[in-house]
Amino acid sequence: MGYVRGILKRLTLLICVFMIQADGRRLKQPRCPAFCTCTKDNALCEGATIPRSFPPDVISLSFMKAAFSEIPKESFIHTPALHLLLFTTNSLDTIHEDAFIGLPHLEYLFIENNQIKSISPHAFRGLKTLIYLSLAYNNLRSLPKNLFNGMGALTKVDLRGNQLNCDCDLKWLVDWMYYSNATVDPTSCSSPVLLQGKMVTDLVPQSFDCITAEFAFYQTLKFQSISVEAFTFGNDQYVVFAQPFTGQCSFLEWDHVEMVFRNFDVIDSISTVICKPLVIDNQLFIIVAQLFGGSHIYKRDISASKFIRIQDIDILKIRKPNDVETFQVDGEFFFVIADSSKAGSTTVYKWNGNGFYPHQALHPWYRDTDVEYLDISGKPHLILSSSSQRPVVYQWSKGTKMFERRTDIPDMEDVYSIKHFKVKGELYICLTHFIGDSKVMQWDGSMFGELQTMPSRGSMVFQPFTVGKWQYAILGNDYSFTQVYRWDTKQGRFDPFQELNIQAPRAFSPVSIDNRGFLLASSFKGNAKIYEHLIIDLSN
Repeated sequence: MGYVRGILKRLTLLICVFMIQADGRRLKQPRCPAFCTCTKDNALCEGATIPRSFPPDVISLSFMKAAFSEIPKESFIHTPALHLLLFTTNSLDTIHEDAFIGLPHLEYLFIENNQIKSISPHAFRGLKTLIYLSLAYNNLRSLPKNLFNGMGALTKVDLRGNQLNCDCDLKWLVDWMYYSNATVDPTSCSSPVLLQGKMVTDLVPQSFDCITAEFAFYQTLKFQSISVEAFTFGNDQYVVFAQPFTGQCSFLEWDHVEMVFRNFDVIDSISTVICKPLVIDNQLFIIVAQLFGGSHIYKRDISASKFIRIQDIDILKIRKPNDVETFQVDGEFFFVIADSSKAGSTTVYKWNGNGFYPHQALHPWYRDTDVEYLDISGKPHLILSSSSQRPVVYQWSKGTKMFERRTDIPDMEDVYSIKHFKVKGELYICLTHFIGDSKVMQWDGSMFGELQTMPSRGSMVFQPFTVGKWQYAILGNDYSFTQVYRWDTKQGRFDPFQELNIQAPRAFSPVSIDNRGFLLASSFKGNAKIYEHLIIDLSN
């Protein structure tokens, strides 16, 4: 009997202890915070801070007309039961990283009619169950890239009332809308001008042009040069620089392992100004134009792996060569040398199967500085620029098999060089002035008319070239930075694109190797430089 009474006494004691502990737990349960009104499962708060805890039954929490300006990190880590969270008509303007971490059951998040201007890229991290997100009627201009990453349950986003800048920084959102199952309540674009007024939901990834490029410095070549040419021979890519002070044609090849341009071979000469490659029937010829000692033609001897001199150019015709241009007409190979001396003659040479012979003297005494071969309306033409007359246009005659003078370009005195390019079938030329304005002109069917001017500050090269889908023109300046321009297809003109610091640039040549684009720049007073054309995705 005493044994039973002892057991009952111990049971009574245990029950009392349990009830005391339970009462203690009830006493420690969070109460409704100050500046909040709580019902069974809902809380509505005002005040200057976000409370750290709420009664355990609260699954819906709202902040209205609260004075806090930001949602700090881990603001709701102690309220994991929330299913709905609302911020409206507050002075809130910033949401920090991991602001909502620790809310594994949150399904609805409303941040409306606040002053939100800044959202951390990881503000919504951890909200894996969120179904509905409203950011309506804030001051948002953009949204951080991949803001919704990890939110696999998200099916509705409300962005109404924000003035979004629909530039490349927002392209990710259009991609997300395009490829996800979520719907978005639309807002209009406030910028850029081309998309102004359009609804974000009407945009597609193709609405954005976010791929751009830049020329990044890649390699220095420790020599001075006056011309540079890129060419292909035997399925390999080479470049050759003319070095007037050392009297060399310096050949470089691409090292596919080290990823640099390395020395390949040289042709020794005197006062070299041009090293022009010409490939005929798998034979490589190099026209070496010199200021002194005459000009010569070399041929690559493949078996001996060297260049051999095969021909001299008539020194009475070519006294001071300034440019060499190669071309084909009716399947026959030619080159023309522009002579800038008072007594020389710009001359066309033709390949006869064994060597090159003078085919036509265009004119003497005019001190030609440049010659450009181009196709105008399906017919071969040459344009000569000169220090003593306006640029002269010659047209090939099928009857005489000669170039005949056609016209000159009016109001364009003292043009140093002319280079041409085509965009969508339209023909343009770049004309270089040393001081003043260099010009871009367009062929109108009967004459070249001025399209655009660029300031020249000691310019001796205005070179158009293409890399991939882009048309560029680069204007060398001796007394300021070299200017790179890029063609705007919508406006039909060049826009300033980039500045390069090159000492006394004299020639440029693009080259494509291993799916990479490079721009080679010769320098008369400094080291030759190589730039790489890098593709940049502005939406990344």
